[in-house]
Amino acid sequence: MMELSSLLTRFNEPETLKMAKLGRELRAQGIDITDLSLGEPDFDTPAHIKDAAKKAIDDNYSHYTPVAGYLDLRQAVCTKLLRDNGLAYTPEQIVVSTGAKQSIANMVLAIVDAGDEVIIPTPYWVTYSEIVKLAGGTVRLVKTTLENGFKITPDQLRAAITPKTKLFMFSSPCNPTGAIYSKGELEALAAIFKENPQIFIMSDEIYEHINFSGEHSSIAQFDYLKDRVVVINGLSKGFAMTGWRVGYLAAPLPIARACDKIQGQFTSATNSIAQRAAIVALTGDLRPTEAMVAKFRQRREKIMLLIREIPGVICNEPPGAFYIFPDVKAYFGKATPAGETIANADDLCMYLLHTAHVSVVTGKAFGEPNCIRISFANNTGNIEKGLKKIKDALAALK
Repeated sequence: MMELSSLLTRFNEPETLKMAKLGRELRAQGIDITDLSLGEPDFDTPAHIKDAAKKAIDDNYSHYTPVAGYLDLRQAVCTKLLRDNGLAYTPEQIVVSTGAKQSIANMVLAIVDAGDEVIIPTPYWVTYSEIVKLAGGTVRLVKTTLENGFKITPDQLRAAITPKTKLFMFSSPCNPTGAIYSKGELEALAAIFKENPQIFIMSDEIYEHINFSGEHSSIAQFDYLKDRVVVINGLSKGFAMTGWRVGYLAAPLPIARACDKIQGQFTSATNSIAQRAAIVALTGDLRPTEAMVAKFRQRREKIMLLIREIPGVICNEPPGAFYIFPDVKAYFGKATPAGETIANADDLCMYLLHTAHVSVVTGKAFGEPNCIRISFANNTGNIEKGLKKIKDALAALK
């Protein structure tokens, strides 16, 4: 019998990728699947960014780069952080990685030891908890509520902290809820962290540009906290560059150096051509991004209109990102036309996939088992089609 590493038993396959895989398999069988599962803009990368990549090929940027990324790219990240967020960093504090997911993995491996506790408010992006488990850390989930906009309160944070707490991980705007923390809310959390100097904070800001509520605010803005904050960002969401795989972190120098060391043993550096394109994305014309966000805003209005027509579903309007995260527990315990019982969100998602042929993701994967995640990173026609199929399938439950 073949025995593989016990490491594989510590973590689970991302549910988002699992649903996308199942959808592709059904589509390959000729079934018309409406995909509302993946967090990927359906827009193409803007032309000026693609042109920069073509030029980089012609200019022979085809050799190894520094592990942390080209110096001028790290300078471009610093320029962006100062321009957009009022955050001052040096290039030595920036590490460019193969997507924000690798940036998060680098950061967790650099900070978390076996036995360390990591606080993660739910709902959260599926990979946070699994990377902590890979590092040998202990995950402490803190349940937020729909009534509070799926945001952790200072009292909840204070109650979750123990002498073993090493790291706090969150995103704003949030995947999967779209929740955005205001400056005041961040300041209230920062006050708790000020009382607990042993805790590092990871602020995942990958959805920064997909913001429908106003100015983006980072917890790294508080000077007394900045030397413990790791800002995660990247180009996948705001610049429709998912396949280019460019993410980055900005961190206190010791953490940045540790991430550089870790990455040097895993992937070395990010693709050289993608790095050259990233410089242009970060420093160039933002109008394509703004146009994309305007489209997302229109789609949000449409999907909220449609989800509100479905009886029993409770759903907040997301202020950011491109997902809705409706509470669907009203349908738990009901039976399908085939006589099968829908016990939970997992069952509901599989029912929608195989009966309605719509791909969505169970909220259980994000730490909220009463909800499902529906992406509106798809054209309006597919959103309308998908929501109609969902509405009809739910109406068929008895």
